[in-house]
Amino acid sequence: MNVDAKTTLVLAGLTALFLALSSSFRASLWGNPEPLPVLPLVDAVFTNTATVRVSAAELIRSGGDTSNLECNTCHEENKPGKLEFDAKEQVVLPAGHPDLVMQHGRKNRNENCYNCHDEANHALLRTRDGHKLKLEESTLLCASCHGPNYRDWEAGIHGRTSGHWNRQIGPISRKGCADCHNPHAPAFPSLKPAPGPHALHARSAETHEAKGGH
Repeated sequence: MNVDAKTTLVLAGLTALFLALSSSFRASLWGNPEPLPVLPLVDAVFTNTATVRVSAAELIRSGGDTSNLECNTCHEENKPGKLEFDAKEQVVLPAGHPDLVMQHGRKNRNENCYNCHDEANHALLRTRDGHKLKLEESTLLCASCHGPNYRDWEAGIHGRTSGHWNRQIGPISRKGCADCHNPHAPAFPSLKPAPGPHALHARSAETHEAKGGH
């Protein structure tokens, strides 16, 4: 058999083989792979980067509605208000603050408005050592009592830090305490956890085990 005849025979054999394989695939002789499960979309609440609340500092910085922050509209400046307490020594909130919930500290140990607000000027905050701060400086007020948390916040391991790890490339920004914690009731309520990761191979593995695979 000459070379040309051998070449023709090989090409004919390969053609027949590819046609046979093509027919086999079309006929699904080896079965079809199990389709991957449809992955549900993650609820947008888990991908939203906004903080759980908007602080007074953020309202002032962004030019938002700060009408509710004008304390001296109702409170007369340089005239300390008189707090009332019930039989359990809990402060009785005035009618002008029906939405406040006073739960700052365990066992009502920090239920006095003037532990944080300045008595003479309600538009200011006051630390325990008498240092006065603006509302947008509330993080420094928190730091005066919560030193370890503040140090963690400065180090970037508490709260939310955004920006550049390398300060030479660009700056960073940190959300203040009140951007996440309600100053009057700072403890977080129970939060729904985000769903776990999807294992794409889980369904195939279950099918394999059901068929006695190892």
